[in-house]
Amino acid sequence: MRLVVVGGVAGGMSAAARFRRLNEDAEIIVLERGGEVSFANCGLPYFVGGEITDESALLVQTPASLEASLGLDVRVNTRALALDPETRTLTIEDADGRSELTYDELILSPGASALRPPIPGVDSPRVQTLRTVPDALSLNLIAATAKRAVVLGAGFIGLEAAEALNARGLETSIVELAPHVLPPLEDEMANLVRDELLRLGIAVHDGVSADAIEQGEAHDTVVLSDGTRFETDVIVLSVGVRPDTSVWEAAGVECERGAIIVDEVGRTNVDRVWAAGDATVSVDRITGARRPVALAGPANRAGRLVADAISGKLQHRLPGLTGTAIVRVGDLTAALTGANRRALADAGITHYTVHLHPLNHAGYFPGASQIHLMVHFGTDGKLLGAQAVGNDGVDKRIDVLAVALKAGMTVHDLIDLDLAYSPPYGSAKDPVNIAGMMAANVLDGTLNLWYAKDVEDVMRESLVLDVRSAGEVRTGHLPGALNIPHTQLRDRIDEVREAAGGRGVAVYCQSGMRSYLAHRQLSQAGLRSANLSGGMLTLRATLGPRADELLLTK
Repeated sequence: MRLVVVGGVAGGMSAAARFRRLNEDAEIIVLERGGEVSFANCGLPYFVGGEITDESALLVQTPASLEASLGLDVRVNTRALALDPETRTLTIEDADGRSELTYDELILSPGASALRPPIPGVDSPRVQTLRTVPDALSLNLIAATAKRAVVLGAGFIGLEAAEALNARGLETSIVELAPHVLPPLEDEMANLVRDELLRLGIAVHDGVSADAIEQGEAHDTVVLSDGTRFETDVIVLSVGVRPDTSVWEAAGVECERGAIIVDEVGRTNVDRVWAAGDATVSVDRITGARRPVALAGPANRAGRLVADAISGKLQHRLPGLTGTAIVRVGDLTAALTGANRRALADAGITHYTVHLHPLNHAGYFPGASQIHLMVHFGTDGKLLGAQAVGNDGVDKRIDVLAVALKAGMTVHDLIDLDLAYSPPYGSAKDPVNIAGMMAANVLDGTLNLWYAKDVEDVMRESLVLDVRSAGEVRTGHLPGALNIPHTQLRDRIDEVREAAGGRGVAVYCQSGMRSYLAHRQLSQAGLRSANLSGGMLTLRATLGPRADELLLTK
């Protein structure tokens, strides 16, 4: 039989390689529109930044190596122009012109193209993308002489590109239309990343759009919607991608929001046509939302599964995605898995959230640093999503929580996870265990929470109680807060009762632990009490620049 795969890199090459391992006698042809069929696209920003110095390290496989090891007929610089499902024929174009290619089975893995926003001047030669090896080589060459750079879009690739250009010594600015960088992150996590970008010297313009690019002889000028103008030598577009599916839609392959609809094994609505990767519709495991997801891991796994299905060796189905992702920004790592608050709200899923700030390993072992962790969970305790930012140990915790999501675990299950412990690596109660304990306390009523986003309402309606030390209070406190250190609270409960005057008591400390102890004392003394989730650390992170306007230091 002849299998034709359109598109290499993650999904396509995984499918072709797996199919060969299962079908030694098959003819397998891979068509790739670019010049590289298997390259490390996730490594491109690090090549631009100089951490990867050898261009060849980006090339995972070549047509020659794939022919030698797997017997694949790989044709680069070859475009698929049309599909005739009735005759199972592709019209293709390469350096020799147009021709036709028949198939017995067809796998589509066309990937996605960088979005080019419809703004004046976007056709400037100084506007670059960063999706292919030639893109990286071009940007690398420009960065060698450029002085200033602007990155449009503060998603994962945008941030990596901005950090790479900054590392090369360019004066770098980043522009994001959404209210904050890394839009999938919650506000309190994204503001930590924003602070790190500023520490690196990268200017952040969020909540604004680029309205125009004015082309000049020596430089271009980017004009923002708030009137800001700045000159630049290079502009990197990273505002999203669009599935590259027009050819297949024209042939009758059913699409949704521009992405190919597939069933649970990667089959399209067209007989003997399959699809995998960035250009397909994925189903969110948590919310059920349908959308394309441009992540390398899911694309690789889907390609393998499609090959299994065609071969009759199918062992499982597409499981639905949790969108687990991670990025390094300066000294910080930010990672997430599952749904965020906005996705849960859009899906109408009632949920709770806990914030915690544990150390990455035992505090008495040198080098311990804080992890800022938040976990969303349902009223039934089922884990719905998690995000974390920190210097070390973030990847480990998010990966554990990603597995828990896949397994359908509840927060009670998190308490009982038997995770590896030694002082250099963790604590006897791992942050994941602690998150489960906190969430279980919320579900059974042991812990009532209030949230930083509601601070103005809470200050109007409740007695705010600050249980930190006097020295901590002087670093910044909520106006009108009563300060009683938590170690003195047992002897001063009546003082709190009188000050509350029948109102509820909103307690806070630095991270939420001491105020939790205070909350338990107040509740058992008959006072209505709630603890600030994540304490002052989360409040400052949630408010961002507004924190300095609200908090008092006298």
